[in-house]
Amino acid sequence: MPVISVESLSKSYRVYQKAEGLWASVKGLMKREYREVQAVRSVSLQVERGEFVAFLGPNGAGKTTTLKLLSGVIYPTSGQADVMGFVPWERKMEYRRRFALVMGQKNQLWWDLPAGESFRLHQQIYRIDPVQYQATLDELCELLDIGKLLNQPVRELSLGERMKMELTAALLHSPEVLFLDEPTIGLDVIAQHRIQQFLKTYQQQRQITVLLTSHYMKDVAALCKRVVIITQGEIKYDGSLSGIVDRFSGQKLITLQLAAEESAHGLDAFGKIVSIELPKVKIRIPRAEVPRALAAILAQRTIEDVVVEDPPLEEVIASMFSEVQG
Repeated sequence: MPVISVESLSKSYRVYQKAEGLWASVKGLMKREYREVQAVRSVSLQVERGEFVAFLGPNGAGKTTTLKLLSGVIYPTSGQADVMGFVPWERKMEYRRRFALVMGQKNQLWWDLPAGESFRLHQQIYRIDPVQYQATLDELCELLDIGKLLNQPVRELSLGERMKMELTAALLHSPEVLFLDEPTIGLDVIAQHRIQQFLKTYQQQRQITVLLTSHYMKDVAALCKRVVIITQGEIKYDGSLSGIVDRFSGQKLITLQLAAEESAHGLDAFGKIVSIELPKVKIRIPRAEVPRALAAILAQRTIEDVVVEDPPLEEVIASMFSEVQG
C-alpha cells in the first residue's frame, strides 16, 4: 500500500473582489463581490514508502496548499487523501506523531529562547521517551553540526543555522513522513549544500517518505529521482527527473575547445552561439541535429575537446512551465 494516496483532491477559496475608489468601497460594505480561486484541482497522487519526491510548480500553482491538505492544516473542498492509513484533516493525535511539516518561510521555534528549550517542549508535546529523545537529538546534532548552538537564542542564529534547528525540531519525534516546503529558501550556496547533504543522508538511513517543494533545482537534482509537476492546481507531469529533460528539452549544449589557430567565425551556422570565451565556444543545437553538426564541425575545424550536455535544469523546468501553462 502507498504511504500517501490522494484521489481527486481539490481546494477552492472565495476571494473578495474590492473595486477601486471611495464610492466602490462604500458599495462594497452593502454588497460584496467574490470570485472563486481553485488552488488545487482534482489532484491524484500516490507515493510509496521511502520515496523522495519533488513537488514542483510556479508560484501559485498549488504546491503549498497540497502540503497543507496532506498535513491536515486545512480542509479540502472535495476529494480524498490517505497518509499512513489516516485522513489528514481528521487531525488525529496518532497521525500528528507520525509526520512532520517544515515550511522555510515559517518558524516553529520560540524566537527569544534557545533552540534547546524548544526541543524540550517538543519532547513533552510528542511524549518522546527521554532516552530516545536524547539519542535522536545527539544524532541530529552530529549530522547537522549544531551542538554548540543549542543554548543560543534563535534570534541570534543565522538563517542557515535556524533552518538546521527547524529540521531538528521536526525530526525529534522520528516521523515516517516529512513534508518540506522550500527548506532552503534564502540560504546561501554553502548552507543549501549542507542542508541537501543532511536530508540525503537522513532519508537514506531512515527510509522515511519525503515530499519536497523547492524553487532551487539543485535541491531537486541532488535529492529526488521522481518529480511531480503541478501548475494551475493540476498535475501535469509525474515521472523521473531525466524524463523531464528528455520530454521538454529539444536542444543540447555543445562546448567546443578550439585549437590555438582556430576562431569562432562561422560556427553560428550550426546553431545558436551561447558564449565565446576562446578557446572555448558554447553552441545550442537542436537535439536531432547534434550528430550531423558535430560531424561537420570536426571535419572543418581542429577541435581539441568536445562536451555535449543537456541545458541547465532550471532552463528546462522554466520551458516546461511555459508549455504546460500555455
